[in-house]
Amino acid sequence: MKDILEQLEERRTDARLGGGQARIDAQNERGKLTARERIELLLDEGSFEEYDMFVAHRCTDFGMENNRPYGDGVVTGWGTINGRMVYVFSQDFTVLGGSVSATHAQKICKIMDMAMQNGAPVIGINDSGGARIQEGVDSLAGYGEVFQRNIEASGVVPQISLVMGPCAGGAVYSPAMTDFIFMVKDTSYMFVTGPDVVKTVTNEQVTAEELGGAVTHTRKSSVADGAFENDVEALAEVRRLIDFLPLNNREKPPVRPFFDNVDRIESSLDTLIPENPNLPYDMKELILKVADEGDFYEIQEEFAKNMITGFIRLEGRTVGVVANQPLVLAGVLDIDSARKAARFVRFCDCFEIPILTFVDVPGFLPGTGQEYRGVIKHGAKLLFAYGEATVPKVTVITRKAYGGAYVVMASKHLRADVNYAWPTSEVAVMGAKGATEIIHRADLGDPDKIAAHAKEYEDRFANPFVAAERGFIDEVIMPHSTRKRVARAFASLRNKKVVTPWKKHDNIPL
Repeated sequence: MKDILEQLEERRTDARLGGGQARIDAQNERGKLTARERIELLLDEGSFEEYDMFVAHRCTDFGMENNRPYGDGVVTGWGTINGRMVYVFSQDFTVLGGSVSATHAQKICKIMDMAMQNGAPVIGINDSGGARIQEGVDSLAGYGEVFQRNIEASGVVPQISLVMGPCAGGAVYSPAMTDFIFMVKDTSYMFVTGPDVVKTVTNEQVTAEELGGAVTHTRKSSVADGAFENDVEALAEVRRLIDFLPLNNREKPPVRPFFDNVDRIESSLDTLIPENPNLPYDMKELILKVADEGDFYEIQEEFAKNMITGFIRLEGRTVGVVANQPLVLAGVLDIDSARKAARFVRFCDCFEIPILTFVDVPGFLPGTGQEYRGVIKHGAKLLFAYGEATVPKVTVITRKAYGGAYVVMASKHLRADVNYAWPTSEVAVMGAKGATEIIHRADLGDPDKIAAHAKEYEDRFANPFVAAERGFIDEVIMPHSTRKRVARAFASLRNKKVVTPWKKHDNIPL
């Protein structure tokens, strides 16, 4: 019996070494943790339960039968984050470059199936050279099986991808279908075709970092939701994110203890809006002052900065926040900001996370660049996302809410539940200057008349009361009481039930 136990421990030791100490050292020298070190940092201490430690590939071509390391390049299992269950797979670059074989994919599929069955999030740590070429179509079939699981799990359990090394070719599509993607600066990249192929086909000279690095995907492409300095920071931030999310679509998000008075008055908000309507202010200041303990987890911070998305807590409960940012392009809606917000709204709706919208929007960004790239269809994505969302929706208009952009930003007409406005808000078709020049076109040659007309328009429409008279605004509130009013609104909506017409699925304007 003793010999058998010793043999088991030897096999475990071999499996834990992955590709061997030399390759582990090389991984660390590149500033990267190993697959197992990442899992240890991600999960609660001692909580990891590993599956399929001794799985080995079955390929016999190109001499592969002589190189069959335990685990086959991926560590899989489950554990807990702050006591809540998650499933995890972590690709091991020290074993055959973390390349995906049929059995490697089989291991990932097994824990994804278990996550679906048991209602727990899946966290994938990607660090792979791509498909294992020696296995040919078997490797591609393995990828396909993983993709199918991503599709089936979408909207059922949260899926989070950490890209902590190379992720190229077919490998990028699994993270692309997950809810959140996080990258590590300087050590991770994602692209469909690498720099060498790009140079051959298009003659473009580009580095891997420029083509698909963390900065590229967080600022330009919006493929990734966040980029962090190193592996340790990225893993810590994923732990923090998981605390905001429910385990699955049949559970509510967790309720955390909070030590912040729900009736807290923020007098500084009464002077947040500048007297000059053309001056900017920082919408994040409002978000932080409304949130429990000023805690805000921002999503896609570096992309489309004219729109803010992220999570806060109110009375210890998770709330998704969407807000125009007047500091950037005056908070205007454009293609990028609409896509960013629509994606976030749909995630919140999938997982029963209430949505709080702060509105200060002068309209959609005009110009041929936007029109040629399809701002109509992209703007419709956000409109569609808000309109189909059945979670509690509370909206606060702080200043401008003009034209179609007013409707799109969680207006009463898209079935928002509670719509508040500050006294500084203006709900109108457009600003006074533009409206006056259209209505009183005959007086354009007389500056005094135009000024008088503009003043008349401002007095009549540059306020929230016309909309309030029609019931489109439920209440005009004092800015300092925003936290209390919003928290009470969400409290009143906790048992909200909506019945929608039967359909197989909708056809959002992609």
